[in-house]
Amino acid sequence: MRADGGGVKFARLRRSALAPGVLRGDNGPRAGSARVRDGFEDAEVGRGRLVYPFAEGPKLGEAVDIAPGVKWMRMPLGGSLAYINVWALKDGDGWAIVDTGMQTAPTTAAWRDVFAKVLQGAPVTRVFVTHMHPDHIGMAGWITRKFDCRLWITRLEYMMCRMLAADTGREAPEEGLRFYRSAGWSQDAIDTYTARFGGFGKSMHALPDSFRRLADGEEIAIGDHVWRVVVGSGHSPEHACLYCPELKLMISGDQVLPRITSNVSVFPTEPDGDPLRDWLTSLAAIKPRVPDDVLVLPAHNDPFHGLHLRIDHLIGGHERSLTRLEKLIAEPKRAIDVFSVLFKRTINNDVLSMATGESLAHLNCLMHRGQAVREADADGVDWYRATPAA
Repeated sequence: MRADGGGVKFARLRRSALAPGVLRGDNGPRAGSARVRDGFEDAEVGRGRLVYPFAEGPKLGEAVDIAPGVKWMRMPLGGSLAYINVWALKDGDGWAIVDTGMQTAPTTAAWRDVFAKVLQGAPVTRVFVTHMHPDHIGMAGWITRKFDCRLWITRLEYMMCRMLAADTGREAPEEGLRFYRSAGWSQDAIDTYTARFGGFGKSMHALPDSFRRLADGEEIAIGDHVWRVVVGSGHSPEHACLYCPELKLMISGDQVLPRITSNVSVFPTEPDGDPLRDWLTSLAAIKPRVPDDVLVLPAHNDPFHGLHLRIDHLIGGHERSLTRLEKLIAEPKRAIDVFSVLFKRTINNDVLSMATGESLAHLNCLMHRGQAVREADADGVDWYRATPAA
């Protein structure tokens, strides 16, 4: 069961009123701009700049060559994100695909153009999916069936996706209602959640009934090159990046994005989880495993240089949010009372579940660090309070 029906990024709701699920779009400033790119960050991290080597990205149905045997395509999403980046890797007489886009008629049309014009009728040999969110996995079932090829994905991502897809059409469970009431939601917000619950599977084709498991550290030969699996967590349970030392490329999925910050949320299925700790730990673990000279191929925005700088920005931004939050809860607060120190826009019902989930991720992180406690009142609403300094 998911609160939001399985959204993509939350990108921080920092600068402007954007579409649900996104705080920052893809039209941010380029390298050299005086403005900090990611709204999550403040002036302290504005000194460093990422480098974007490509002047333009591909049009729908077309491709940009990243390296020999590596092609960059885009699939439409609509809204402020506009598109997701997908990748084709030469694989013998065909092409391996990494990520697939969401199940929509425009995405299907774009893939048909790619098959005919970019891949020139060559077969898809296998489909790699970084993680289970519908903008990444939505067309995987269709492509694997069309070309009779295997889905490659980590085990937790596959299993979680199957579980969430099974919720499609279900009524909202009592655990979900209790979870959001405890966060301080109004009855109107609960009613909206109830009406929207069970929509995850509507944005994806049915998954194949079997898959090839990706494992952290595994090395996979794709065509003439070897790609290493680098697993992260927090945004999703077992997110797979692909790193090629020879080509100095890393397909990062949503684990490292240049201009937006992936949503890290607590959900009703695991209300006491600490996904923010998982996120920060897995981000830090990338630096010793992947050199800074790679070209990062993200799922959103443009390919960039500056992996380690971006990781430092992401970790530092969350740590600053935790510091602000700890100060705010010197007096007891509910989850819905802390939005002001995490997001710079009014939170409405369209983004309430993601804002609540991200707020709870920060609150739970403070509790796991021993910096906050939680107490429920007579109505079952949770109140969070910072612990006194030792």
